[in-house]
Amino acid sequence: QVQLVESGGGWVQPGGSLRLSCTVSGRTFSNYAMAWFRQVPGKEREYVAVIGWRGSAPIYSDSVKGRFTISRDNSKNTVTLQMNSMRPEDTAVYYCARAKSGYSGFYSVGYDYWGQGTQVTVSS
Repeated sequence: QVQLVESGGGWVQPGGSLRLSCTVSGRTFSNYAMAWFRQVPGKEREYVAVIGWRGSAPIYSDSVKGRFTISRDNSKNTVTLQMNSMRPEDTAVYYCARAKSGYSGFYSVGYDYWGQGTQVTVSS
């Protein structure tokens, strides 16, 4: 059974920073790409960042490029999202997701395991 547990959400003022972490159970973490998605009420879930199984070639959405950094530690089965220069439009529930075997893109259908989500609120 694969489980993803996120932590690190909360409230931050515009311009501030937050760091999200996701710990994944299972012995084959390093074989799969990982991603962060986010969703606001009434909108579709959108990808934020994707990182390949060896930590290669991160992909970022245009809305977060240059501000957010995704990384992974395969020895600890964790993936993190460092969020800097945050904006009110970054407010959302953020989800960690594990990709299906062989997939490393940014469509949510390519991911089969999801965390429970963590709320991030950016406001003054």
